[in-house]
Amino acid sequence: MSNQEKDQIRQKVRNRYKEIALQGENQISCCSSSNPCTPSMDFNEVSSQLGYSKQELSSVPKGANLGLGCGNPIAIADLKKGEVVLDLGSGGGFDCFLAARQVTETGKVIGVDMTPEMISRARSNAEKGGFTNVEFRLGEIEHLPVADNSVDVIISNCVINLSPDKQQVFKEAYRVLKSGGRIAISDIVKTTEFPEEIKNNMDEFYASCVSGASTIKELELMLKQSGFIQISIEPKDESREFIKDWVEGSNIEDYIVSSIIKAVKP
Repeated sequence: MSNQEKDQIRQKVRNRYKEIALQGENQISCCSSSNPCTPSMDFNEVSSQLGYSKQELSSVPKGANLGLGCGNPIAIADLKKGEVVLDLGSGGGFDCFLAARQVTETGKVIGVDMTPEMISRARSNAEKGGFTNVEFRLGEIEHLPVADNSVDVIISNCVINLSPDKQQVFKEAYRVLKSGGRIAISDIVKTTEFPEEIKNNMDEFYASCVSGASTIKELELMLKQSGFIQISIEPKDESREFIKDWVEGSNIEDYIVSSIIKAVKP
């Protein structure tokens, strides 16, 4: 893939999430493109399907939860007081605020997002919620605005699959993690080869967390090549139940599944 093609993908994704950031708090937007969730559903209902508890959903500022993602990385991150957490693709700040409560004021959470409108929304949410240990930085996850060896834990929720250069994302993750640091990611993996109609329809399927997905073997290889050890990728077959609603009429749940991705920097 050429640099121009990569930039085109990033711009399409950026435009998609700009729309989400600017829309009203009561509108619905899953990790889908043209087809939103069922109109009767709200963001909390969507997020409860992804594994968030009622307590988590009620503890963040209004407007932080945008109904995005494919899992709950906070549930698998085993965060501790005083840790520095980095969220790749932080959106409205939902996971950042949950992480901030777990690491307490002695810790710190950094959210990185490439969409200026998302950064503005997240900063506003942080102010509304009185979060002083969270900051949001504009940047691409392939080129993180974060110092070397400065982060204990990296979390991410259905974002890395959107990158046209995933190997570079994992290299950057490795760079910014401290020795012994870890990643705890919820993301989509490809379980079988996509049909041509999905491969050739980037507008509908790439920004909807579908056609950019990699296989488990591909992800394992990228993580190993980046230097990670203790690599674990655990598919969640039950996720097909909500994935089937992402792109209407595509049977997309036959090709992708949400997974828990963990690894450690030696």
